[in-house]
Amino acid sequence: MSFVSHVECTICGDRHDPKRLLTVCARCGQMLVVRYDLERVKTSVSKDALRQRPPGMYRFRELTPLDDGEEPVTLGEGGTPLLPLSRLGAHLGLRRLFAKDEGRNPTGSFKARGLGMAITRARTLGARGFVIPSAGNAGGAAAVYAARAGLPCAVVVPRGTPPAAIAEAQIAGAHVFTVEGSIANAGKVVTTIAPQLGWFDLSTLKEPYRLEGKKTIGLELAAELGWRMPDVLLYPTGGGTGLVGIPKAYAELLAMGWLAGALPRCFAVQAEGCAPVVRAFLDGAETTTAWESPTTHAAGLRVPSPFAGRQMLRVLRETGGGAVAVSETAIQGAQRLVAQLEGIWTAPEAAALVAALTVLKERGDVARDTEVMMIFTGVGLKYEPPPLDAPVELAGTDAEILAQVKRVIRP
Repeated sequence: MSFVSHVECTICGDRHDPKRLLTVCARCGQMLVVRYDLERVKTSVSKDALRQRPPGMYRFRELTPLDDGEEPVTLGEGGTPLLPLSRLGAHLGLRRLFAKDEGRNPTGSFKARGLGMAITRARTLGARGFVIPSAGNAGGAAAVYAARAGLPCAVVVPRGTPPAAIAEAQIAGAHVFTVEGSIANAGKVVTTIAPQLGWFDLSTLKEPYRLEGKKTIGLELAAELGWRMPDVLLYPTGGGTGLVGIPKAYAELLAMGWLAGALPRCFAVQAEGCAPVVRAFLDGAETTTAWESPTTHAAGLRVPSPFAGRQMLRVLRETGGGAVAVSETAIQGAQRLVAQLEGIWTAPEAAALVAALTVLKERGDVARDTEVMMIFTGVGLKYEPPPLDAPVELAGTDAEILAQVKRVIRP
């Protein structure tokens, strides 16, 4: 059976019927969130029982919105590795540095979790098709899971979106449209066309179930750390679903008595060319305002008007965390550093976290023995690589080739 008790607005608290296809709060237009009968969850499943289940995000079924007997639209998402980063940590002067590598998901990013869950619930509740604005990975994931569900999908992206993300959506059969400007412009198009098509709008946090998929990162982290929480959580912040979702997972486990202590100090990391959450946090604002002319090669961070700005700021302040903006040069350098020290070619959005660590350490937000958790949101293979030297072209006799190699490699 479903363990959902109700769906409520995060601002006005108005309750909504979870048996209906929901978007935003009918009263105030703000973000909705799923609530559970946590006492019933606690009596229905144990930590030992969870350990016996196959890996993946549906291991935690009782803390998801699935109905009794509802089959998820799945490609095996979740169950991503938690990696200790000892060499990178030594380089940065941090002894307890970890990354949750979401690039191992079926679509190469954490978007697989949220879109898999959102499309599962929307299909069950009667959606006939999907429309989504995207900066890249979300559109690809929506297309893939819509195809898996046997439903049509339209994706609207800014021109300049990484070609691999566009190709992923197209090869899955989605109708892909490009627009000038940012994801905010794409969102305006979706708002116009979705009701005319009669298809469901999957925009970030404008329906309640994408959050529940992203939340499973936090559930997995709790189990992987032996039912405890890290000291600090770094999250690359565009739309911010995971920044809201991971603390939600921890709060539910705390209410069940499966965790104890304070939530991790959460830090939003953005690019200097698009940092509405950082600006609002530093200004002490209640919510974000639109960032003019957003620019960053980290496409997932190029979100000038996040819908859940006030909810993200609440998380940062209630956990005693903060917000950091980093430069394009720092992101590219961090991407190379992670690859060279740990063998992980991560997405530029995730590399921004590594760049931010230097800032946080310098200002005393993290210390040598702080346990730091980074969410590596996607694989770098889907993006243009950072600037690299051209490979050395070998030619000539064996002796000449050996001489050429030795000019580069000095044994």
